[in-house]
Amino acid sequence: MHRRRRTALLLSAALVTAAPLLAACGNDAHPGAAAVVGADRITVSQLENRVNEVRTAQRAATTGEAQYEQAIAKSGGLTRDTLHGMVLDRVLHRAAKDAGVTVTRKEIQQARAGLEQQAGDAKALEVAWLQQYGVPPERLDDNLRVQIEAQKLATALGTETSRPAFWKALSEASKKLGVDLNPRYGTWDVEKSSRVDAKLPWLREVTSAGSRESA
Repeated sequence: MHRRRRTALLLSAALVTAAPLLAACGNDAHPGAAAVVGADRITVSQLENRVNEVRTAQRAATTGEAQYEQAIAKSGGLTRDTLHGMVLDRVLHRAAKDAGVTVTRKEIQQARAGLEQQAGDAKALEVAWLQQYGVPPERLDDNLRVQIEAQKLATALGTETSRPAFWKALSEASKKLGVDLNPRYGTWDVEKSSRVDAKLPWLREVTSAGSRESA
């Protein structure tokens, strides 16, 4: 996957694309799990809840069925990309922890305040994040934490989020955690810290108002 593409995946927390929700897990080693990241088990139910949060927010932000259908059409593959974001969030957090990087509540509040001012108000920011990144209002602070964490990790490594050194740190964190995806959702490429679709026959950014471009 292209480096810039992977950076966008990280900093938007979940790209918005529409695969059917899966009610059961096909991985016998981890029944009911969409993914296992270290000691953390992401269940299919948790994944479905995250996807439903996005769809509910899209419904609330649109007027009429036609507009809602357009929003869905722009977010095809949402389930798999949401899982990608959930896994990568944990990988990033491990890499940040290994580097001694932490994010405070004050940093998140400051970043949000700056972005709200830039967008016009809190509601405008929520709508923008939903439309651009597929992040529902209730996950906005979580998304900002991820972006701040990514930026601080890059700084601690003396690099940028788009550079090889940053992704090497994520790759090392992926190896330590031993990411294991339910094959229905693809596989995890440790070197690229990215989810990839399994080739099986039954399977068909910003830490502050002024750092958006630099992310």
